[in-house]
Amino acid sequence: MTQNMSFLRSSFLYKCLFALTFWNHVSLSVEDELFESASNNFPEDGSNQKIKSLPLLYTNSHQSKANVDWVVIQNTTESLSLSEITNDNVKELLTLLSNFRQGSRLKNLTLTNVSVDWNALMKIFQTVWHSSIEYFNINSVTQLSDINHYKFDYSGTSMKALTVTKILITDLYFIQDYLYRIFADMNIADMTITDSDMIHMLCPSSKSPFRYLNFLKNDLTDFLFQNCDNLLQLETLILQKNKFESLPKVSFMTSRMKSLKYLDMSNNLLRHDGADVQCQWAESLTELDLSFNQLADAVFECLPVNVKKLSLQNNQISNVPRGVVELKSLEELNLASNRLADLPGCSGFPSLQFLNIEMNSILTPSADFFQSCPGVRELQAGHNPFKCSCELQAFIRLERQSGGKLFGWPAAYVCEYPEGLRGTELKDFHLSQLACNTTLLLVTALLLTLVLVAAVAFLCIYLDVPWYVRMTWQWTQTKRRAWHNPHGDPGTILQFHAFISYSERDSLWVKNELIPNLEKGEGCVQLCQHERNFIPGKSIVENIINCIEKSYKSIFVLSPNFVQSEWCHYELYFAHHKLFSENSNSLILILLEPIPPYLIPARYHKLKALMAKRTYLEWPKERSKHALFWANLRAAISINLPTADENWCGETD
Repeated sequence: MTQNMSFLRSSFLYKCLFALTFWNHVSLSVEDELFESASNNFPEDGSNQKIKSLPLLYTNSHQSKANVDWVVIQNTTESLSLSEITNDNVKELLTLLSNFRQGSRLKNLTLTNVSVDWNALMKIFQTVWHSSIEYFNINSVTQLSDINHYKFDYSGTSMKALTVTKILITDLYFIQDYLYRIFADMNIADMTITDSDMIHMLCPSSKSPFRYLNFLKNDLTDFLFQNCDNLLQLETLILQKNKFESLPKVSFMTSRMKSLKYLDMSNNLLRHDGADVQCQWAESLTELDLSFNQLADAVFECLPVNVKKLSLQNNQISNVPRGVVELKSLEELNLASNRLADLPGCSGFPSLQFLNIEMNSILTPSADFFQSCPGVRELQAGHNPFKCSCELQAFIRLERQSGGKLFGWPAAYVCEYPEGLRGTELKDFHLSQLACNTTLLLVTALLLTLVLVAAVAFLCIYLDVPWYVRMTWQWTQTKRRAWHNPHGDPGTILQFHAFISYSERDSLWVKNELIPNLEKGEGCVQLCQHERNFIPGKSIVENIINCIEKSYKSIFVLSPNFVQSEWCHYELYFAHHKLFSENSNSLILILLEPIPPYLIPARYHKLKALMAKRTYLEWPKERSKHALFWANLRAAISINLPTADENWCGETD
């Protein structure tokens, strides 16, 4: 019973296959009925039964293993994806594919995890080539046997694109033409062979229809397509992640590709030392990717003249030389992740519109960039180690004037130096115009210095500072001489009750009134007067200082004549100095005549201060008040001198 059922089932499957073959030659309505019938007889796991599927030999359900041990990944009217193809089930696969003749709906075929010998692999390609399939993807291929010559028939194909990923050749010793000629002469528009450790590819034997070639992640070298004249229709060539080393050889490779527009040479080992080697690029080449190589400044000597989009990202470029080459058509330039220290000019790129110079070594970019590059619509200059200083202020102002041309502003533009400003966005960095304008700063400093000097000079003149400096010098010299003179006077021993300071014009009052009334009579007072007590041979200043220091009090007879006397000023200065240095109350002021304020010179500011803060004795005009005046004066200078001379008063009589 079981055997009969199996026989009936197999018979029905072959009938479906016959119906499918017949369907390729009948109308669309009949075709739909056949698909519906096949789907009803082979229902999927209850999922999406409305999608039409192809009746596959030996298949039982969607995404499930069948008796032939392959796995159905996808099964629709236009796409079929199978996995786990081996030598054991490859014949059944070929039988299945041979039924999809041209005109069938099946357009896309994907085979994954294919492990077959060379002849079986070629039969798969040959069968696909004469089917309705237009896009063939084969992934993870392991070729198990020796590679032999295979006569491939390219005629009558519907194929448009082939993608081969991860093909492993186990035969280490084979004639390269047997393998590479198969692929080189394929009459399709697009071919991709990636991640397959392919070391070479032959030039097509005749004029090739290739428009797109992608050899990503292989081991191709500079010998690829040298002197190849049969790739005249090729427009896109991707050679990323290979082992190319010479940029001039790459240019020679493209020189005969008359239709080439896009070339990707990124992630190779390309170098160019500029050693008088002329480069010859395809004139049609408009987009070139040379990123992630080892190119230096000399690369600008070897570039296609008509290129519009150029990527030199992540190389070793430190400078864009001027006058080397003029790329009149260049519109987009990527120089990110190099070693540039400044923005390049546009003298060689008059049509430049987009510039990427991120992640270089730019500290202070030039502020005149947009003046030299008026056509630039977008500048990417972020993620550089900007040095926030006065020079950067002009670039920050440039952003405000550019009208949003700086891409990534403000987040990508951050201070790196100095360390105190690290992390500060450029939009938040500000310095005053005075701090950044050296000329203005020097002029301001000079003006302030002149004003300060003028102010100091005015104060010195107004306060008579030179006079005080001179007096201080005299005082210091006198003290120094007294200190170094071991035979000098005792110095600090008081010998007089008072030293009298007065103007020579007031000497009559001093001699006729002051001295007689103090030195005669009750309570004899010893007075120091310059006419009788100055020591001959000493300087006047030194005598004044000695007399003041040897006197308990200093009496100043004030009058308009006093403030006009230079020597009186000296005596007042030294007495005032003693007042503060010894913290004593040694000054007695006698106002002989009223002094109008306008008569007191500016340098007598100490006298003004003394008269404002200290009590002074005013000489009364009434004779009846003279006795009280003398009594108050005696009381002010009353003291017992330790060296008082008992015969003094008698001698003064």
